[in-house]
Amino acid sequence: MKICNPATEAIIAEYQEDTAETLSGKFSALKAGQKAWALRTPGERLECIRKFGDLVRTNKNELAAVLTAETGKPIQQSLNEINGAHNRIEHLSEYAVRVLADEVMTDTGNTHEKITYEPLGVIANISAWNFPYNVGYNVFLYALVAGNAVMYKPSEYAAMTGKQFEKYMHLSGVPRDVFQCVIGDGKLGQSMLELNFDGYFFTGSYKTGVHIAETVARKLVPLQLELGGKDPLYIADDVADVKQAAIHAAEGAFYNNGQSCCAVERIYVAESIYNEFVEAFVQEVGTYTMGDPASPDTFIGPVTREAQLEVLAKQVEDAVHKGATLRTGGERVPGKGYYIEPAVLINCNHEMDIMKEESFGPVIGIQKVSSDEEAVRLMQDTGYGLTAAVFCADEQRAKAILDVMDTGTVYWNCCDRVSPYVPWSGRRNSGLGATLSVQGIRAFTRPKAYHWRKPS
Repeated sequence: MKICNPATEAIIAEYQEDTAETLSGKFSALKAGQKAWALRTPGERLECIRKFGDLVRTNKNELAAVLTAETGKPIQQSLNEINGAHNRIEHLSEYAVRVLADEVMTDTGNTHEKITYEPLGVIANISAWNFPYNVGYNVFLYALVAGNAVMYKPSEYAAMTGKQFEKYMHLSGVPRDVFQCVIGDGKLGQSMLELNFDGYFFTGSYKTGVHIAETVARKLVPLQLELGGKDPLYIADDVADVKQAAIHAAEGAFYNNGQSCCAVERIYVAESIYNEFVEAFVQEVGTYTMGDPASPDTFIGPVTREAQLEVLAKQVEDAVHKGATLRTGGERVPGKGYYIEPAVLINCNHEMDIMKEESFGPVIGIQKVSSDEEAVRLMQDTGYGLTAAVFCADEQRAKAILDVMDTGTVYWNCCDRVSPYVPWSGRRNSGLGATLSVQGIRAFTRPKAYHWRKPS
């Protein structure tokens, strides 16, 4: 498998892909290795994860360069991701031992009742390329601390990073027969679905998530899907600072080239401040430096996948055809690399794909609204349910809007953020289950109920 740098289109690495045979052999090894790993205490397993985190941080400059080279993520954003993802290890250090401990529920007279939390076994983690540290850590770190073995398949667009995970896992003391990275494209992922894993955890597109759910349904094992979104942001007329709101909204839309499940993908603005907001937003986007992602000054790099350029171009074309105004960007940049100028479309409506279909790139549509009620109706006009955000001064006003959002996460005066202390979950087309928080630790366990009756 050849790894292409999306900024230069040069081949920067080659890997021998796993086959059905090597997959089967690694699965058997993990099945055997998990039993000994599960006998270690959560504290002992956690110590390995802490060492892994220390190794990653010690080598973060090298690892960031790898991530930037294979995905096109600007180097400062690669460093931000590596540094930021460490909070998962901090969260596990604070909570895992306590959350995984036995819980005594009743201890009265002769009756003793308790709950234990046993690991699932061997899990399949089919992961994504856009934030491999964040979405990978959400699964494989929590799974390992809970006593599971992990077969980790990085996206073919982040295979180099996946192999780095494997290297530092083994150096940290996680046995080779407890964590294995396998290399391949969607065909290899399909082969993983044919093996009898004890749980499947996938991050990626809705279409692939549905396919995985249908394929493994008969196995009756845990399945979690972290899928996409069409995340809305509403700028209300009482927002404290319109310009500052525009700055935050632009970053939420264009950080990592807009390639984030929880990126701002559509913006609704109260009509009384619409023009002011649009001007501030366009001005902010105009300050973004596009170029070599290896440069520390770059904010907009190439998109990771060449095929996405056509998707983005079609959304821009469709919006303009239906009456939107393209204020800036939207053109493919000539020369090498998968570059597209960040596009801002105004006067949008829900007849346009850009307000309805996931973009996953540096394009955004902005629509004027006349009331909170109209904003709510439009924000809810989607099959996705990942995040929703409101910028306004009145907390009760924000709460009234966000309480009715059918999304796993809501934001007031912030957006596009994830914390390990609260669940990360999607609804409807945005996924099943939850990672992070206490729930994310126990997602990798099976509870067992003990009913003890002491002899009289």
